[in-house]
Amino acid sequence: MTESQTAHGRPSLLAIYHRLLEEYGPRGWWPGDGPFDVIIGAILTQAASWKNVELALANLKAADCWSFQAIHACPHETLAEIVRPSGYFNAKAAKLKTFASHLLERHEGNLDQMLSQDTQTLRQELLSIHGIGPETADDILVYAAGKPSFVIDTYTIRILERLGIGPDNGKNRYGDWQQLFHNQLPLDLPLFNEFHALLDHHAGQVCRKTPVCQGCCLLDVCLTGQNTKE
Repeated sequence: MTESQTAHGRPSLLAIYHRLLEEYGPRGWWPGDGPFDVIIGAILTQAASWKNVELALANLKAADCWSFQAIHACPHETLAEIVRPSGYFNAKAAKLKTFASHLLERHEGNLDQMLSQDTQTLRQELLSIHGIGPETADDILVYAAGKPSFVIDTYTIRILERLGIGPDNGKNRYGDWQQLFHNQLPLDLPLFNEFHALLDHHAGQVCRKTPVCQGCCLLDVCLTGQNTKE
């Protein structure tokens, strides 16, 4: 076994990261100009393309509904119409208002105060808010609060499963996949930030639902890709 391999002979996560970084370069992700943008985007991007989220964000700005105080004050029906482009607009309006209410009641509207908590305390608080699941919570932790908590999404799982990599316990829960990254990688915010962005980019460019294996930078270590060649 080498430093680039796991005990099972599969490529290490760090080796995968370096290959993706060499192939695509730094991604500089998340799209957004600050913690507020990130949180709103993280909620709206659930089951939506970023292109549609951008339309909803533009609507919020145009409607002068660009603060949690404004979102809290905005009638539900009005807010739902504003964020309609993001899909599931009634549910997402409710999630935005719930987050705004929580922030105002728990932290007197002080987002910096909320985000300054230690990682585990903040993560548990985020998960207690209706509409904030593990992926959204970790998006907020990494990209809004600047805390290392690896974001797991369907793209990450798709790529790793095709590579023949999975949680040591054989389970498929969010926390099991996240622990795989936390066990193999240093708890380093820039690394988590960049790796997640690279995985999402690779899934969009190459490792799609129907993969484009020819020319893939991971082809020689990918079980799915090797089987496709045979």
